Amino acid sequence: MSEPADASTGQIAAKLRALHEARAKAELVAADALAPGSDRVAARGALMAQVAVVKGLAGPAEASGGAALSGADGVAVAKALEALGWAADTIFYTLSRPEAGIEPPGRADRLRLQIEAVDPAVVVALDAEAACDLSEAFGCAPLNPRHPQRVLGRRLVAVDGFEAALTDSRTKRRAWEQLKAARPEGPAY
Repeated sequence: MSEPADASTGQIAAKLRALHEARAKAELVAADALAPGSDRVAARGALMAQVAVVKGLAGPAEASGGAALSGADGVAVAKALEALGWAADTIFYTLSRPEAGIEPPGRADRLRLQIEAVDPAVVVALDAEAACDLSEAFGCAPLNPRHPQRVLGRRLVAVDGFEAALTDSRTKRRAWEQLKAARPEGPAY
C-alpha cells in the first residue's frame, strides 16, 4: 500500500522540480536580455543551485566559445567545492562580464537576476571583477576575501584571482584558504 503513495510523492517531486527549473531557465533568459550581448558566454550548471560561482572576465576557454568556467579554472573550482562538501550537480557557473561593452548597471541587474533565478546558499566571486560586480548587484559593501558577507540570506565569498592562482603554488594555497569560507554550514541536500 505504501508503494503507490511513494510513487505519487516521487512524481509530484519530479513535477515540482521541472517547474522550478523551467522558471529558472526563463529568468536566466530574462537576465541575459537585460544586458545585450551577455548571452555570448552561456551560464551553465545547476538550475536549483546550492553554490553559484561567478567569474568576472572571460578566460581562454570562454574567449574561444566555451560556456562559463568551461576551462581548467572550472574543473579546478568544481574539484575544490566538491572537496569542501558540495555535490558537483549543485553548482551554477556564470561570467559577470561576458561582453566588454555592457555598462555597470546592466551587468549588476543581469547578475542579480541570475543569482536570484538559481537561488544558491553561497555565491563565490573568483576574481576582483566578479567581487565588484556582486557588490554592485546586491548593493553591499565591497567583498573582501578575508571576510565573507551575508546578504539577503546568502553567503558571499570572494577569492583573489582564482584562474591566475592555478599556475602558482603560493597563490593557489591562498585561493584554497579563501575558498574554504564557502564550505557548507550544515548538511548539503
